[in-house]
Amino acid sequence: MNCLGRHLLVEFYGGSTAVLNDVLQIETSMLQAAQSAGATIITSQFHHFPPLGVSGFIVLQESHFAIHTWPEHGYAALDLFTCGFSVNPWIAYDFLKQAFQAQHGSALELNRGQLHLLETPKRDLQQPEKVTPLASTDPQEQRLVWFSDRNDNIALSIRHKGSGVFREQSPYQTVEILDTFEYGKMLVLDNIIMCSEKDEKAYHEMLVHVPLLTHTAANILVIGGGDGGSVREIFRHSQVEQVTLVEIDEVVVKAAKSHLPSLSVALDHPKLQLVIGDGIDYVTAAASQTYDLILIDSSDPVGHSAALFTPAFYQQVHRILKTGGVMVAQSGSPQLNQPQFRNLYGNLYRIFGTSQVHCYLAFIATYPTGMWSFAYCSKAGPHPLRDFDLQAAQQFVQDQPLAYYNPGMHQAAFCLPTFVSKMLTVDTAAIFVES
Repeated sequence: MNCLGRHLLVEFYGGSTAVLNDVLQIETSMLQAAQSAGATIITSQFHHFPPLGVSGFIVLQESHFAIHTWPEHGYAALDLFTCGFSVNPWIAYDFLKQAFQAQHGSALELNRGQLHLLETPKRDLQQPEKVTPLASTDPQEQRLVWFSDRNDNIALSIRHKGSGVFREQSPYQTVEILDTFEYGKMLVLDNIIMCSEKDEKAYHEMLVHVPLLTHTAANILVIGGGDGGSVREIFRHSQVEQVTLVEIDEVVVKAAKSHLPSLSVALDHPKLQLVIGDGIDYVTAAASQTYDLILIDSSDPVGHSAALFTPAFYQQVHRILKTGGVMVAQSGSPQLNQPQFRNLYGNLYRIFGTSQVHCYLAFIATYPTGMWSFAYCSKAGPHPLRDFDLQAAQQFVQDQPLAYYNPGMHQAAFCLPTFVSKMLTVDTAAIFVES
């Protein structure tokens, strides 16, 4: 050969949409293709762009392989560049065509570095001063595989270890657990982060202990929360007699029990009744004045969870809540979708009464914008600050191994930034329309 390297510009058509949108499968296939072609792999980096598309590359001792996919079109574009002649890029081509289930493909081969055009002057090849390389203790540390939780305007990207811990398509959503470098195991539903081992306690402790340290609830209903984090925190309170957890997706429970033991530890508690079913149907069928405390531990208001944010649902929650009882619901980011945030609180004001609804905040690194809110709604019951038992809370945090909640955080959580207060103090009757 009269060149330095071979370069294939590849196009695959009619491929599998599912495969071309699966960052883990694409990374694995690309690595296997490089190995089958005889290449030496140095590092790799692959990135999924929800809802559709994967980009990635492999650095080879002999150059590189790169890819970008358009799953919605069954199309992938690849760049297979190998130096020398010990690696055959056509072997990789054949391997990847089959792996991506492409109906047909095309490739243009370019010879790179024409020898008759190259100059070979004498050059000073003196070795530079030696630099000690950074030691790597993790054999996967050279793999750069990223997950992104994103919408049209912002994204949070978290690097994980590449090998899928758990992935299953349920009737409702894709349930995944990824092993991240920074946040440990992370539960993801339809490409949206639900919780991670490192920061889940901020969410679960604030969802649970704020109401339970202002209200001595004995009979509690939790809608959602199949990962188990909420019931784990509930059972830290000795006065609790019964908890009913209604989770629509059994696969979430299975994934948590198998791979998130620090969250799911209480899912087999003798005082817990675990119901696999639709929370809306359960609430609608429940008797009035049944529960002391209701926690809405839902995912984002999309897909099957969207109905958990409607006035009709909250009216049913209000009906089955005992007089003097409390409901707390996660209410999203005050920064991310402000019209939706205002609309939610407008509906809660109309159902519970403006003076009975209180917003409070927690800060969760893996949630969009980091600032997350909860709605504390009382049915002629306790006020979250005036009825807060400071001494009981102080004793509670001494007795329990908590990571986020403490009496100071309880009180400070209701001190809202000015922009949040303004959204919640406008004339709700004038601007909110029930959805």
